[in-house]
Amino acid sequence: MTDDVPRAGDVLHVGGAASVQFAGDRALMFRVIRVDPRLTYAGWLWIDGYVLGPTGDATERRLIFVRRDGLKKLR
Repeated sequence: MTDDVPRAGDVLHVGGAASVQFAGDRALMFRVIRVDPRLTYAGWLWIDGYVLGPTGDATERRLIFVRRDGLKKLR
């Protein structure tokens, strides 16, 4: 997602390219609720949403800090 800012309802793959904390087996599928509009470091975003389990059901609500260019939109 080079120039696109995620929008509510987007499902993203969040892995090591988005932040080292999501590398390897810590990667997750994430459904966006909202993107915090406050300015942060260039290219980084605070995203509020739900971690999705293997069946696509929400398992946990989280606020994550990630690199926009490291996100992969799944749907």
